[in-house]
Amino acid sequence: FDSLAESSEDEDDMLDKAWGLEPDSRLSCQARVTDEDLVVEIPRYTINHAREH
Repeated sequence: FDSLAESSEDEDDMLDKAWGLEPDSRLSCQARVTDEDLVVEIPRYTINHAREH
């Protein structure tokens, strides 16, 4: 979390629509994955945008 840049107004607007928002909530697309240990918490209520048709 500390390695992420400040959230943009657009990101904050998207997060405003999220359920279970916490003070340190961020969009996963903002994270750069490295070789360091990584812990990802997926909220109980999510929208699956990758549905099969």
